[in-house]
Amino acid sequence: MSSPAEVVTPALLKNWQVNRDAADKSDRGTVLVVGGARFSPGAAMLAGRAALRVGAGRLTLAVAESAAVAVAVAVPESGAVGLPEDDGVISGERAAKALAVALESADVVVIGPGLDDAEQAAELLRGIGPLLNGSAAVVLDAFALGVLPGLPEVYERWAGRLVLTPNKNEAARLLDADPEADLEMEQAAGDIAARYQAVVALHGLIAAPDGRRWEIPAGNPGLGTSGSGDVLAGAVGGFLARQASPEQAACWGTYLHSTAGDRLSAAQGPLSFLAGELLEAMPRVMAELTV
Repeated sequence: MSSPAEVVTPALLKNWQVNRDAADKSDRGTVLVVGGARFSPGAAMLAGRAALRVGAGRLTLAVAESAAVAVAVAVPESGAVGLPEDDGVISGERAAKALAVALESADVVVIGPGLDDAEQAAELLRGIGPLLNGSAAVVLDAFALGVLPGLPEVYERWAGRLVLTPNKNEAARLLDADPEADLEMEQAAGDIAARYQAVVALHGLIAAPDGRRWEIPAGNPGLGTSGSGDVLAGAVGGFLARQASPEQAACWGTYLHSTAGDRLSAAQGPLSFLAGELLEAMPRVMAELTV
């Protein structure tokens, strides 16, 4: 039987400090964000900046080649890799080959923000699977989640080092359920974790494959805005880069994301804040928890 959900408190997070005193960027890990089709490069940028905001040491953004130069200028703290594309859609198989060198050195790979084609996303995951080094953690979001049920050879390879950050509709797809179904979120999170042997962050609930559960006592409807999920995925990736375990990274990232959203909601109105503003609010929350 699954254990009851543990409430994530500041005290719990303070006990989970991760290489806080690392003096060199190489000690805080390298994050590779793979996404950003021609018409949605901002999603990858939000995820990458979130990873840096929570303390990752190095960042590479892999986006459509037509957007790569602009992305590199817009996020000067990152490196940029241009991915082959067809009419703005990232070409999955060719893109995976173009990522071979970056995948060898990545500590964390966040895949999905800004991808916009299911078939090519599946090809990308298939191609990345055998190229990714054996110790790197993986965060999947957006289109990379929607195609996962048909890729057991991919998620079985990443068992134990995989974090999934679905929304309600993506959770339904991961369970082969009706997207219009009224899912019970805690049950759904646990079922997804068990099926994919992954840590799952779903609507403020975190589930591990072994049945452990955590609940974030924060969050509001304003977080359901464009780009918000990209920020969450990037934040989780940033904590993984700092050598947090998958469940710790999911709890840290979700707590910061939800609490920052609550503060922005109180200051600016429940539906008025932007996902990019979470990037400014999250570090202040993290500073209060770092001792």
